[in-house]
Amino acid sequence: MRETKGSEGIEARPPRINVQVAPRFQGAVDEEALRRAAAAALSHEGVEAVAELSVMVTDDETIRELNRHFRGVDAPTDVLAFGTGDEGAFVFAPEELPYLGDVVISYPRARSQAEEMGHSVEDELNLLVVHGVLHLLGYDDQEEAEARRMREKEEAILRLL
Repeated sequence: MRETKGSEGIEARPPRINVQVAPRFQGAVDEEALRRAAAAALSHEGVEAVAELSVMVTDDETIRELNRHFRGVDAPTDVLAFGTGDEGAFVFAPEELPYLGDVVISYPRARSQAEEMGHSVEDELNLLVVHGVLHLLGYDDQEEAEARRMREKEEAILRLL
């Protein structure tokens, strides 16, 4: 998993979690809840004081274009995570937090999945944020054992909310 290191003697700072919600979904999305979910995932993984990331809630068209461009899949999906590509440890200037990457969520997919699963859209958005942050931290879900490990972590993190 990703390891972060800061300069010695630097006091811990809270994570910087930027949330952007497409205008048409702003009234339906609790930005603070998304920040809490991302912070809980970071805290659970021990990187809460040394990270910055962004969460974007958008529509199916935007996430489909991102999915096509970056993954070669011409279809919308529920969540994408774009890490900085820095595998391994990195050192950062005292005034900066290392940027982990971006989590992009499709609100229409979250709403649809929430209906299918019988829980609230907020619960689904929290799950998708946590899932995306875990990907930024280096977790993968391509193999069954990895997917099971991610699900266990997601469940543990969601219980913290």
